[in-house]
Amino acid sequence: MANLTGKVAIVTGASRGIGRAIAVRLAKEGAKTVLCARTVGALESAVSQIERDGGSAISLALDLRLPESPAQLAHFAARHFHSIDIVVNNAGATKREAFLNLADDDWLDGFALKFFGAVRLTRAAWPHLKASRGSVINISGTGGRTPGAEFAIGGSVNAAVQSFTKAMAELGVADGVQVNVINPGSIRTGRLQKRLEALAVENGTDLVAAERKMIAATKTTRIGEPEDIAALVAFIAGPEGRFLQGSMIDMDGGATKTL
Repeated sequence: MANLTGKVAIVTGASRGIGRAIAVRLAKEGAKTVLCARTVGALESAVSQIERDGGSAISLALDLRLPESPAQLAHFAARHFHSIDIVVNNAGATKREAFLNLADDDWLDGFALKFFGAVRLTRAAWPHLKASRGSVINISGTGGRTPGAEFAIGGSVNAAVQSFTKAMAELGVADGVQVNVINPGSIRTGRLQKRLEALAVENGTDLVAAERKMIAATKTTRIGEPEDIAALVAFIAGPEGRFLQGSMIDMDGGATKTL
C-alpha cells in the first residue's frame, strides 16, 4: 500500500465512478482529500463514506467548466489544509455520437471541462505542487490513442490531455513536480452501464451476455472497476511510483493494441 499520510489531494469528478473511487482510496492511504464535482448531495455522500472509514475529506461543489472555478478549488484546498501535494484531474465526460450529429457546442463543452478544467487547475495548483514536490495525475482515456468515429470528441479531448501531460512533465522535471496520465479502458461506471443496456436491447440478451459480448469484441480480459484505476493512482502518487514521469499508462485490459 502507498503511504500518503499527511498529503493533501484534490480529486475532480469525485462524486461518483472513477473519481469517487480515487478519493476514497487516497483517503484510505492517509491523504487529506478535497473532492470536487457539481452535485452537492453526491459529494456529501462521498465525504461521509470517507469519514466513516476514518479518513479526512472536505468537498466543494463547482462547475469546473467556468474559467474561475479551478482557481477557487485550489485556493479552497490550500486554505483548509495549507498545502497541495496531489492533483487528480478526473472530471469530464464527452458526448458520444455520430460525427455529423455533433454541433460546435458539443465540442466546446467537451473541451471546457476535461481539458480546460485540467489546464486551469494544474496552473492554479502548480506553485503549491512545486513547493511540496507534488504530483499531477490526469485521467484521460484509451480513445485518445485509438480514436473511434462515434467518439470523435472524447478521442480528441483525451489526446489533448495526453499531450498536455507530456508538456507539463517536462516542466515538472525542472520544478520537481511529478506529472503522469492514466488511460482507462471500459470501466464499470454509470456511462458503461448505459452502453451495456443498449447493447443488450440491440442483441436481445441480458446484461451478463452483453458484457461478455463487449469483452469478446474488444479482445480484453474483463471490464475494469473504478477501484482498479484508484489503486494505480495511489501507487503513482506514493513513494514507490515516484520514478514515473511523463508516463502514459493504458489500464484497459488489453484494449489498446498499438505500440
